[in-house]
Amino acid sequence: MDKTCCFTGHRPAKLPWGSDESDERCKALKLEISARVEGIVLAGYRNFICGMAEGCDMYFAEAVLEMRSRFPQVTLEAAIPCDRQADKWSTAQQRRYEHIMAESDTVTFVQHQYSPGCMMRRNRYMVDRSSLLLACFDGQAGGTMNTILYAQRQGLQVIIIDL
Repeated sequence: MDKTCCFTGHRPAKLPWGSDESDERCKALKLEISARVEGIVLAGYRNFICGMAEGCDMYFAEAVLEMRSRFPQVTLEAAIPCDRQADKWSTAQQRRYEHIMAESDTVTFVQHQYSPGCMMRRNRYMVDRSSLLLACFDGQAGGTMNTILYAQRQGLQVIIIDL
């Protein structure tokens, strides 16, 4: 736990560019996430946990996997809130999700069946196993804010990338 970093961030609906990853702002955010992950690795963190939601979570997971190509000791855990998380996503997003899961060192299903609190349980699972939280956050209330507040209450260091 002492050298584990988890991540929280917004889904496409809350991002100014939505799902358009060719948008320059999205490209800039991906570069920022990669730079932050590299800095975290250089600070001695080796274990990363991602909640595997669409949007920022995917950007984070892909940055960690890219970093692993340069730092083989880096690990990625995919923390899945429930079995059917990606069922309603586009085919392309489902393929991306499956690829990240296949490349992850560990895949953890926090619970199997969907329930109204499964996303929150997944977020707490990640925070409870980490000492650092990296967040992409725009100030809006929601799951990302709740995860940041929970991490702060648990004493984690929190790094926020402003959106």
